[in-house]
Amino acid sequence: MKFQDYYRIMGLERGATQDEIKRAYRKLARKYHPDVSTQADAEERFKELGEAYEVLKDPEKRAAYDQLGSSWKAGQEFRPPPDWDAGFEFSGGGFGAGDASAFSDFFESLFGREYGQPGRRQPQRGRGEDHHAKVLIDVEDAYHGSTRSIVLQMPEMTADGRVHTRKRTLNVVIPKGVKQGQHIRLAGQGAPGMGRQPAGDLYLEVEFSRHPIYHVEQRDVFLDLPVTPWEAALGSAVKVPTPAGAIEMRIPAGSGGGRKLRLKGRGIPGKPPGDLYVVLRIALPPADSEKAKQFYRDMEHALTFNPRAHMGG
Repeated sequence: MKFQDYYRIMGLERGATQDEIKRAYRKLARKYHPDVSTQADAEERFKELGEAYEVLKDPEKRAAYDQLGSSWKAGQEFRPPPDWDAGFEFSGGGFGAGDASAFSDFFESLFGREYGQPGRRQPQRGRGEDHHAKVLIDVEDAYHGSTRSIVLQMPEMTADGRVHTRKRTLNVVIPKGVKQGQHIRLAGQGAPGMGRQPAGDLYLEVEFSRHPIYHVEQRDVFLDLPVTPWEAALGSAVKVPTPAGAIEMRIPAGSGGGRKLRLKGRGIPGKPPGDLYVVLRIALPPADSEKAKQFYRDMEHALTFNPRAHMGG
């Protein structure tokens, strides 16, 4: 997938005002409209222009796009950075998958999803609009519950037609047992209502931060556990880290690398709780001394072992 430089497509600087964006679109739309243009690539250029305008005319999409930074170049191989949109506060239901269908894979990778569908409600006259944001928490928060200070960025339009982001900090109670994709509702933290009408709500979509040793699927937690060859071959009791604290686990004798051991109910709390899966990864001692090298030579002569025998090798 290639990076799309929407400012370059429209011949604009990154600090362009909304009026400048509108004028550039009208000028280029007349130039590349397939019904009037004689250029061979007019249809393709017109589609690119429409996609660029769809993003830059919308303060929320534009602010999110600008978050990627200016170091990306047009045509460069691109994959959205992990959690690139975390902490952005959007009005309504987010970008909307319907917007993405007519545009490029690049557009869809950034804007082809909707936020906060559980928060959708019939609009009430004068009531403030609901807002949505994706927030990152640690997997340990789901085990114990916590209070997190979360900084959100809300795109706004300035008086001179430029987009900037306003930051606000909220102290959010993370309930024990929360899982990825779940929404936390903060009543009255959306857009203000008209007159005496109530404010909208803020819906926070929970996502787990990348963890150095755990990964999560629904309520199940997975851990790759390094073990020595003799622990796997002979069996052993070892300490295993978990998000709730270290526990002791028995490795059965004759275990091979990749064996998955299930610790029932040790996953994310819930009704029912998830499980913790420990995947064994056999770690070989380094042959970094003469003594260690001799150990491997002795083992080579003592054991008739060929791990490729089943392959005919």
